[in-house]
Amino acid sequence: MRKNIVSPSIGNATHPAERLSTGIVESGTLPNGLRIVSNQVPWIHSVTLGLWINAGSREDPEGFEGMAHFIEHALFKGTQKRDYVEIARCVEETGGYIDAWTTKEQTCLCVRCLREHLHLAFDLLADLCCNPVFPPDEIEKEKEVVLEEIASVNDTPEELIFEDFDRRAFSRHPLGTAILGTEESVERLTGKEIRDFMRRHYVPSKMLVTAIGNIEHDAVTGLAESFWGHLKDSPQEDSVRRLFDLSAYRPFTKTLKKSVFQSQILLGTIFPRDDRRFWGLMVLNAMLSSGMSSILNLELREKRGLVYQAYSSVSFYDEVTEFNVYAGTDKGKTSKTLDTIAELLTGNVLKEPDPFELAAAKSKMLGSMILGMEKMTRRMSHIAQDMFYFGRYLSPSEKAGMIDGVTAEDVAVAAAALGIPEQISTLVYKPGGR
Repeated sequence: MRKNIVSPSIGNATHPAERLSTGIVESGTLPNGLRIVSNQVPWIHSVTLGLWINAGSREDPEGFEGMAHFIEHALFKGTQKRDYVEIARCVEETGGYIDAWTTKEQTCLCVRCLREHLHLAFDLLADLCCNPVFPPDEIEKEKEVVLEEIASVNDTPEELIFEDFDRRAFSRHPLGTAILGTEESVERLTGKEIRDFMRRHYVPSKMLVTAIGNIEHDAVTGLAESFWGHLKDSPQEDSVRRLFDLSAYRPFTKTLKKSVFQSQILLGTIFPRDDRRFWGLMVLNAMLSSGMSSILNLELREKRGLVYQAYSSVSFYDEVTEFNVYAGTDKGKTSKTLDTIAELLTGNVLKEPDPFELAAAKSKMLGSMILGMEKMTRRMSHIAQDMFYFGRYLSPSEKAGMIDGVTAEDVAVAAAALGIPEQISTLVYKPGGR
């Protein structure tokens, strides 16, 4: 008997934003200042729990660069009740996992598990951040692990050039230091410096708990109170974040010979934070860099055959915004690639954006948002980023409205900073080093 094959329905939604399903988002603050945001997603069986510390590599003390990142590693080396094997096993044996990462401004410890193991997830994260013991022999072994991580970056020119660019753009400021630090700074780290850093920064007013999954806000708040309600802030004033003075930015043009097969090209600039340009910059970045149909890919790869890969990136910090364009090309095509990128950044393609390109970029962003919401760790990260950057949670529908409202003029205004040649810095790695 022949079956009747019916194409799957996409529902009645005519616009991607209409398919946004947030669940219930609630927030609150404990008496000690610890913030909590929960997102109840009743159609899943897992929980993604994050403990965020508003301290990243820009808080590293001078001479001890890489401190925040190293602590992220060292916390897993043992606590007062678990050794490093028990830390790894206690969640993994339930089918879950634990992860951690460090950025320039935040550190995150994250556990993903089944909802019935939420208490275990809280217990483990609290144990890591409140009861670490930092065994000297384990700390020395972990230094070797981080040194290997640094060596890996040094062997990856695409990563290294971004670190090198920031070191020059944010000269003599912590935003310019590598998240991993250097071989020398990591070797200097001791248990005393680690504990001093944690006393300053692992405090409730600088911490955020995010819980995503089939959970209720009251349950999350109760567990947070139980495990972290006793914490108190440090009286030390040196935990205040040092802002970057934009007048210290000196645009540069530098070409270095490196042991690379391709020329590595990185252009960029930094300018003051201006939230009015935020969504315009995001749409601009999508136009330039989102997918195979993006402007950079079409112009540099498909039309001219200059590159295999090219993309732009935008980084938002507390006080400044950084915009970069990266490309890798044959050494004989370096000048042509640089000229083409400069033409794109200063030409009418961004000053007078094509309505079709603008609409396509916004559609890509909305679609990407919907897809991202299906990944709980990404959903959790977006909530945390909102809280740290904007000071509040922005719902997907609110973001969709802001994206949809971006005009060609908004993109042109956002692109204005990229169209000032004297403000653009250029760093090139050319083949030829040893």
